[in-house]
Amino acid sequence: MSQRIVYLMGVSGCGKSTVGEGLATAIDGAIYLDGDDFHPPANKQKMGAGIALDDDDRWPWFDVLKKLAAEKSQSHDLVFIACSALKRAYRDYLKKDDPQNVRFVWLDGSRELIDARLADRQHEYMPASLLDSQFAALEKPTVDEGVVRVGVDQEPSEIVEEILSKLG
Repeated sequence: MSQRIVYLMGVSGCGKSTVGEGLATAIDGAIYLDGDDFHPPANKQKMGAGIALDDDDRWPWFDVLKKLAAEKSQSHDLVFIACSALKRAYRDYLKKDDPQNVRFVWLDGSRELIDARLADRQHEYMPASLLDSQFAALEKPTVDEGVVRVGVDQEPSEIVEEILSKLG
């Protein structure tokens, strides 16, 4: 695997955390970071109140994730980071300083599947009511982005294996 930083992207409830933990466990020298852990308190309060984040909320968060990714990639062979990265502009920004070492994996699932998952999940500040805003913001990656797409309508272990196979 030539890349050192892999962002796991997709809407809330697609399995970024579960898959990220599985990937980090499967690869010696890899770590997993949940991007949600690095949202500033104001973002968490906003989402907890059922208000979707806007670009002004996200850009400082992306700066934190980029810095963290660069730091952690110095001491780990591979860094997996869960980050929705729903828009192309976000993905371009996250990789612009180091495009050779950054890759994205899109965990893609149907609205119905994600709805069902969120119905069974309690999240600290991301209510299921924000799922509409997530799907509305999602700009599906295009071929020229080189994003790895993996369907999430399978078991987490199968998703991990498919990602490992596709990333090489």
